[in-house]
Amino acid sequence: MRILFAEDDRDLNNAVKTLLTRSGYQVDAVFDGEEALDYVRAESYDGMILDWMMPEMDGISVLRQIRTEGIKTPCLLLTARDAFEDRVTGLDAGADDYLPKPFNAQELLARVRAMLRRRDAYMPDVLTFEDLSLDKGTGELRCGTRTVRLTGKAFQMMTLFMENPRILFSVQQLMDKIWGWDTETEINVIWVNISTLRKKLAELDTRTEIKVHRGTGYSLEKMHD
Repeated sequence: MRILFAEDDRDLNNAVKTLLTRSGYQVDAVFDGEEALDYVRAESYDGMILDWMMPEMDGISVLRQIRTEGIKTPCLLLTARDAFEDRVTGLDAGADDYLPKPFNAQELLARVRAMLRRRDAYMPDVLTFEDLSLDKGTGELRCGTRTVRLTGKAFQMMTLFMENPRILFSVQQLMDKIWGWDTETEINVIWVNISTLRKKLAELDTRTEIKVHRGTGYSLEKMHD
């Protein structure tokens, strides 16, 4: 699971990043709101933790902006502001949960786990993008009347692309998300599975493609005419 953490207090930032990393999460830590906005636009996260009061752009503004852009990444909002009206403001802006400072490390971890469970609950069984649909229950990838069945890592990879269309994934990100950060698997399995998926998409005669960004990674995109 990959988490974006934005907090301008560097000591707290380092402490929480260490806590989350030791708990098995991948963490990208940033120190202001503009950085947080850039990261969440560019990468795919399972959840994010935003401090309310940050330089450049506060957490509420970041949250409102990404929600207007259709980014649905679950968000836990951290703040020293604990008035009822502040909690309402945070939730109305699009936060999934609210944790006042100072907080207990175990409560933070519990709220992160709850946030990520809600993310899983929100994900539909059938994912769609352009003329493609993927049934997560059966592994059936469909375009019009044509279907192919995906299994194993190819299915997991296609699920990731369908959940995050147009998002660029580096080879290392795909390795971490599909095989796990501590895998000893050779990196060429990425190319093998990408090749498999591109052949399946060709069979379906879909208007979508897994685009190769040379030296950067891969993304699921609408095929240009």
